[in-house]
Amino acid sequence: MLRLEELLFPSIADVAVLSVDVNAVVRVDARCTAAGAWCPGCGTWSDQIHGSYLRFPADVPSAGRSVVLRLRVRRFTYRNAECPRRTFVEQIPGLTRRHGQRTERQRSTLAAIGLALAGRAGARLADIVGVPVSRSTVLRLVDALPEPEAPAPRVVGVDEYATRKGRHYGTVLVDVETRRPVDLLPDSESSSLAAWLAQRPGIEVVCRDRAPFFAKGATVGAPQAALPCLMSHRPLEMDWGTCDRLGFAAQQRGRGGHPFVGFATGAFATAASASGRRETNSLP
Repeated sequence: MLRLEELLFPSIADVAVLSVDVNAVVRVDARCTAAGAWCPGCGTWSDQIHGSYLRFPADVPSAGRSVVLRLRVRRFTYRNAECPRRTFVEQIPGLTRRHGQRTERQRSTLAAIGLALAGRAGARLADIVGVPVSRSTVLRLVDALPEPEAPAPRVVGVDEYATRKGRHYGTVLVDVETRRPVDLLPDSESSSLAAWLAQRPGIEVVCRDRAPFFAKGATVGAPQAALPCLMSHRPLEMDWGTCDRLGFAAQQRGRGGHPFVGFATGAFATAASASGRRETNSLP
């Protein structure tokens, strides 16, 4: 027969369920069964119990009902002259964290909702599934997520963004192939762009507009890269997507040399002609 621990905490070890009280809110009495714990400061193992107290972290809902754990945790003491701590409280890996009012799986669930729907819509969905939270909580959990490991970009789009329209502009860099923002630079100086590109020698194409500081920064920072010049001032909407499609098409054609340059020259000239411009030189 399936035990309560295997039903409620299938992926968490060293947890014993003492009782379950089902009402409007499901309350689960539980405790940790490990013999001791590691100090989070110095990593010393201790099994000397100093005391215990109750924690009430909120867990993921069950059948639309909110679930709250009544978790008894122990405080351990030990002697280590090199560590400033004298006592510490045990944490259950995969279930609790220090000062946390939610279990780890509820945090990850709300963070996934926030990534998909952002603040207001995410808070509404969380309320429907039985975890009423504010939009600020959803956004805070998303903000606490670690930065994902993004692959090194090969084709980069460069444009300006305004932090204060007409007064202060920065530089946004986008991976054209994945269509995801890569970084934001605090200014639109050529030296900042050149320094950013110099740290990424794998960049092969830099899509930019005709701003001279972008041309100088791209030339200095990525001399190995092709520099197609965008005809539109809306690269995020049109031209960077065009760059992506053109680069893929050129690769499919199996042309020699750089897979982007030859094809992009004629394509950008066509785009300029269609928009009523006479400038047909798409490369500097």
